[in-house]
Amino acid sequence: MITRLIVFGGTGDLAGRYLLPGLAALFGAGHLDARFEVVCADRTGRSQEEFREWVVAQLDRHAADLPSVARKAVAAATRYQRADIRNPDDVAAAIRGDGPIAVYLALPPAVFPAAVTTLHEVGLPTGSRIVLEKPFGEDLDSAENLNRLLADLVPERAVFRVDHFLAMTTVQNLLGSRLANRVLESIWNSAHISKVEIVWDETLTLEGRAGYYDHVGALEDMVQNHLLQLLCLIAMEPPITLSERDLRDRKVDVLRSVRPLTDADLPGRTRRGRYLAGRIGDREVPSYVDEQGVDPHRRTETFAEIELALDSWRWSGTTFVLRSGKALGADRKEVAVHFRPVPHMPFGHEGTAEPNVLRFGLDPESLSLELTSVGSTVGTLVPLTLTAQVQPPELPAYGRLLLDVFNGDPALSIRGDEAEQAWRVVSPIQSAWSRDLVPLDEYSAGSQGPADADHGR
Repeated sequence: MITRLIVFGGTGDLAGRYLLPGLAALFGAGHLDARFEVVCADRTGRSQEEFREWVVAQLDRHAADLPSVARKAVAAATRYQRADIRNPDDVAAAIRGDGPIAVYLALPPAVFPAAVTTLHEVGLPTGSRIVLEKPFGEDLDSAENLNRLLADLVPERAVFRVDHFLAMTTVQNLLGSRLANRVLESIWNSAHISKVEIVWDETLTLEGRAGYYDHVGALEDMVQNHLLQLLCLIAMEPPITLSERDLRDRKVDVLRSVRPLTDADLPGRTRRGRYLAGRIGDREVPSYVDEQGVDPHRRTETFAEIELALDSWRWSGTTFVLRSGKALGADRKEVAVHFRPVPHMPFGHEGTAEPNVLRFGLDPESLSLELTSVGSTVGTLVPLTLTAQVQPPELPAYGRLLLDVFNGDPALSIRGDEAEQAWRVVSPIQSAWSRDLVPLDEYSAGSQGPADADHGR
């Protein structure tokens, strides 16, 4: 097991909000001990005392629910190192030590090629692993180039292209519900399912992330990685095992089966939008272009929706809707599986029923099945919703991902060819949107999004 983690970008939002709490959860659950070391490196040049105060503040803010002994263990295990990822001497000083290490690039994606090049120049100890956040590359060409750089640095099995969605409890429950229940898997196909919605609608706006978000937008930030990963788990064929090769092979099959979108398809099957000023709850929200740090000339979308079809035996005839938007009127974060209506309704004029829907709530985590039952009046039907409690996980998503890195299990990370296939799906959309083949619609903050979007629930 790896016992030393080097985080470049180690005092950024990702490290403070997710990585440090994930490490605290691992200490609290007994997966790490006092031998474990964490080096947080960046270019700011702060003292060890200033850094320790920052660590404590981040843990108090983002890991307050964890025992104080776990938070103290992280603070004790962590030290600061000033380092510019482009400077080989700085990087060598940051990674100096005995044994294999895990290097976490908590950096903007545009810096990844330079970071990997520097690490290659310095060299990593045998058995080391490298972790990269999404999005992996900026398009298909850059993803392919980055894969080539990584292949010169470490073996593919030591590359962890992480997507924390894959470690969320409900996302894992997609696999459990499908593959461990005969009643579901037997109808998990286009003969019974008309549409699957994969939705991440949020009331949040930029929340100070303009420096990153304005360069990527909703399509790259959410659809290209998180939502396509959910599509893979929903649509893949049952793997022989959940080992890294079997699971990731089946996910790649799904991405390869996505029917390419042509320029003629895109206006009718993709939508993009950007929010205007409005009101969400009790707060006034400015237009996206007036948010601090936004360049209005980039024409960055804050809402993205795409409709995909899969050319496969199982899914021919089912529509998959992938959607994400910011500054909307309500949070809706779920996978909704819409079943086809029954072929015949024998209840007469009073007997009408909506098709069944199976919902996997992503945040908050939940599971519900919408059925139809007989009403109290003869011949009438009423909706009936069954809900299930999702057991809380032992570890938060980033805790699970970090543990997999330390143990060398890449099953929940994204393989190189999988990352490239995801860009194959999205690249035609990127190209068409950059040429304005699809209009950039506007919607008021606090609304449901663009008027022509799919709002069906």
